[in-house]
Amino acid sequence: MNQRPGGDAPSSPEHLPTQFSPADVEGPLYERWVERGYFEADAKSDKPPYTIVIPPPNVTGSLHLGHAFEHTLIDALTRRKRMQGFETLWQPGMDHAGIATQNVVERELAKEGKSRDDLGREAFIERVWRWKGESGGQISGQMRRLGDGVAWSRERFTMDEGLSQAVQTIFKKLYDDELIYRAERIINWCPRCLTAISDIEVEYQDDDGELVSIRYGEGDDAIVVATTRAETMLGDTAIAVHPDDERYRHLVGTEVELPLTGRRIPIVADEHVDPQFGTGAVKVTPAHDPNDFEIGRRHDLPSITVLDEHAVITAHGPFLGLDRLEARSAIVAALRAEGRIVAEKRPYSHSVGHCSRCRTTIEPRLSMQWWVKVGPLATAAGDAVRDGRVTIHPKEMESRYFGWVDNLHDWCISRQLWWGHRIPVWYGPDGETVCVGPDEQPPSGEGWRQETDVLDTWFSSGLWPFSTLGWPERTESLEKFYPNSVLLTGYDILFFWVARMMMFGLYAMDGTPPFSTIALHGMVRDQFGKKMSKSFGNAVNPLDWMDTYGSDALRFTLARGANPGTDVPIGEDWVQGSRNFANKVWNATRFALMNGATVEGELPPVARQSATDRWILSRLGAVVAEVDAFYDDYQFAKLADSLFHFAWDEVFDWYVELSKTTFQAGGEAADASRRVLGEVLDVTLRLLHPVMPFVTETLWTTLTGGESVVIADWPRAAAFRDPAAEAEIALVKQVVTEVRRFRADQGLQPGQRVPARLELDGTPLAAHEPAIRALLRLQPAGADFAGTASLPVAGAVVTLDLSGVIDVAAERKRLAKDLAAAEKELAQTSAKLGNEAFMGKAPEKVVDGIRTRRATAEADIARITAQLAALPQA
Repeated sequence: MNQRPGGDAPSSPEHLPTQFSPADVEGPLYERWVERGYFEADAKSDKPPYTIVIPPPNVTGSLHLGHAFEHTLIDALTRRKRMQGFETLWQPGMDHAGIATQNVVERELAKEGKSRDDLGREAFIERVWRWKGESGGQISGQMRRLGDGVAWSRERFTMDEGLSQAVQTIFKKLYDDELIYRAERIINWCPRCLTAISDIEVEYQDDDGELVSIRYGEGDDAIVVATTRAETMLGDTAIAVHPDDERYRHLVGTEVELPLTGRRIPIVADEHVDPQFGTGAVKVTPAHDPNDFEIGRRHDLPSITVLDEHAVITAHGPFLGLDRLEARSAIVAALRAEGRIVAEKRPYSHSVGHCSRCRTTIEPRLSMQWWVKVGPLATAAGDAVRDGRVTIHPKEMESRYFGWVDNLHDWCISRQLWWGHRIPVWYGPDGETVCVGPDEQPPSGEGWRQETDVLDTWFSSGLWPFSTLGWPERTESLEKFYPNSVLLTGYDILFFWVARMMMFGLYAMDGTPPFSTIALHGMVRDQFGKKMSKSFGNAVNPLDWMDTYGSDALRFTLARGANPGTDVPIGEDWVQGSRNFANKVWNATRFALMNGATVEGELPPVARQSATDRWILSRLGAVVAEVDAFYDDYQFAKLADSLFHFAWDEVFDWYVELSKTTFQAGGEAADASRRVLGEVLDVTLRLLHPVMPFVTETLWTTLTGGESVVIADWPRAAAFRDPAAEAEIALVKQVVTEVRRFRADQGLQPGQRVPARLELDGTPLAAHEPAIRALLRLQPAGADFAGTASLPVAGAVVTLDLSGVIDVAAERKRLAKDLAAAEKELAQTSAKLGNEAFMGKAPEKVVDGIRTRRATAEADIARITAQLAALPQA
C-alpha cells in the first residue's frame, strides 16, 4: 500500500471540478510547492545526492521552446529522483551574457542620445546592474509557469560576488601554471560590437557575393588567384601553391608584384594549399585570415593589417577610409581598369560568418588577446570519457566529442567589452605584468593600469558545476553535491560549454570530472522538421501554448518527442493531443472516484481478484519496470509513450470499461475491483507526475489524501505477474475489437444495440460475457432471434441478428466494389513482381513498396470476402 504523507483522509471526488482547468490550478500549486520547500536541497542530509544544473540561460533572455524542452526533461529526472529518496539539487541561475546584455543597455542609452563612452566605464556598469535588477531575468517567472522544481534559494548569477571570486581564482591558477598567456592571433571580430567573439557566437549562412580571379605578375611569371574578399589583397604578403604542383614549381622562391601597391611578394610552397581547388594558387593575407596566418607563421611572412576595428581601410592610398564593402567594389574596379581581372562570377553564393547578436558580417582580424593553452586540459577531458569516468549518452555522440577535444585550438578568452569579469591583470609603467588573485592587493602607484578587456562568458559558465556550490571554498554543498550526477543539454553546445566544464572541472577539482553522465538531446523544430526562427515565421512562444493548453500538455508533448541526441519536431496539434490526454486522465480518474475507487486498506488477496484485476496489476508491474528502464537510459519519448498507451488504452479504455459491469453488480468482486482501480490510479499518477506535475498533483491528493505527490514514493516494480490473466484479457480484447470492426464495416452506429448469441462455453471468455455484451451493445437473443451473421473469433462464436438493421443489398454492392478494386491491385502488383526485366532494374526500395502493396491487397481480399460471407442471405 502506498504511504500517504500527511495521513489525511482522501478528499471527496466532488471537490474536483467537472473539467480540468490548468489556469486555475497551476500557479497556486507551484507556489505551494515552493513555500513548503519541496525543491530545496539540504547539504547536511544523509540521503544520497542527486545533482543537476540548469544550463544557465542569458539574463537578457525569455523562455523559448528550446528552454521549455530542456527544462521539462531535467525537471522530470529531478522529480523522479526526489520521489526515489535522493537529496536532489536542481541548481538554477543565469548567465550575465556579456555581449547580449551590453548591447541591450547600449540600445537603451541610444534612445537617450547617449553612448557608453558618455557615461564612462563605472557608470555604465552601474547602469547594467540597474537594468538587470529591473528588467533582466524574466525567465525566472516563466520557469515557474512551466513547473521547474529548482532550489530557488540557491539561485546564482555568473557575476555574483562568489562566482566572481571563483573566476579570479581559476584565472590566477591557470596563469601561474602557464596555461593562460597573451598573444597576437587571428580572432573573430565583430565591427559592430567592437569585440572578439567566440566560435559559438558566429552563425554561418550562404550569402550572395562575388568571386573575382586576379592576375598577379606578367607573362610566363603571371599567376592567378581567386577571392571573395578583394579588399584584403592590400594586405597580401605572399602567394602560396602546393609543393607538388608542377604548374608552379618554377615560380616557387620568386617574387611577383602585388597589383595596386607596387610591393613585391614571394611565391611560397605550402602543403595546406589544395592544388585541385580553383587555380591551385591562393593569396596569403596573414592579418585577415586564420589559414593564411598559419601559412605566414610557417614561412615567416609579415602580417599587414589593412582594416581597423570598424572594418575601414587603413592602408595608405586611394582606398584609405573606405568601408570594406565600398573598398571591395573600388578595388575590383581599379584592377579591372588595369586588366588584372581575368574572371568574375556574380552572384557567388558562399558561407559567410555573422555575429549572432547583431547579424554583422564577421571580420577575421589579427589582434592581441588573452588565450587559454587548452592542450593538457583537453587531453584530460578526453581521457575522462575514454576511461569511463564520464559516459556520453547516446554513445554515438562520443565521436563528435573526441573530434572536438582531440583537435582543440587554444581558446581566445578576452572580450573588448565593459560588462563582464574584468581580466585580473595589471600592467606597470616599465612593462611589468602582474596577475592578481582574489585575496591579493593589486599593484598601485603611478603608471599602473588594469587590463581593460573582460573574459568570455563561456569562461565563467565553464565553472558552473562547482562555482555555484561555493568553490574555491570547500563548502558543505560542494562536498555533498559535487560532482553533478548528470548534465542534460543540447548537442549543439557539446563543444562550447560541455567541453569547457569538463576541462575546468577536472583542472580545479583534482581530477574529478564535473558529472558522471552527459545526456545530449536534439533541437526543437517545427512539425516539418524545419529550424524554428522568427525570420522563418515558425517560432513559437511556449507561453502561448501553455496559456491555451496548459503546462502539462506542453511538457508531455516535448517529452514524447525526446529521443536521445535527435531533433524534436513539434506542432500545435500535438500539444492539443496532449491536452486531450490530460483531460482523459482527469475525467477517467474523476469517474473512478465517483464510482468508489479507493486506496484504503490492503489489496485484496489474489484469490479474490478477478482475471481483469489480475491482468491490470500484472500490466502495471511491467509498466513500472519499463518506465524505470527508459528513465535510466534517458529515453523520454519511449517512457512517455509507454505511459500514454498504458493509461489511455489499458487503464481507461479497457480496465475501467470492463469493470463497469462488476461495479454495477456490487458485492465482494466490486469492492476488490474498486481497490485495484485505486491502486492502479495511484501508481499511474505517480508515474506520470515527473512529466505532468500539475494535473497529477490535483488528482493524486484527491485520491489518496496525501500531502503532495511531489514527495510521494516513486513506484517500485512489483514482482507480481500473471501471464494467464494477460492471455485471458487478450482474448476478451480480441473478441471486442473484431466484433466492433465488423459492426463498423456493416455501417452500424457505435451505440446501436443488436441482438446476439454468444457461444463462449468451454473458453475463458465465459466469465466475461456481461462485460463483452456491454462493450459491444449486444442484446440477449430473444425467441424471434434470427442469426444472420456469425463471427468465429478467439475460440468463440458471436452470432448477430442484423435483419432489419442494415440494407443488405446496398452493403453487398459496396463490398463487391471494394473487392474488385483489391483484386485489381493484387493482379497489377503480382504482374510487376513476376516481371524479370522490371525486377532486374527496379531499386530495392521500389520493389519493397510493391511487395507491401501486394500484401495489403491480399489482406483486403480476405477481409472483404469474410464480410460478404457474414452478410445475411437474400
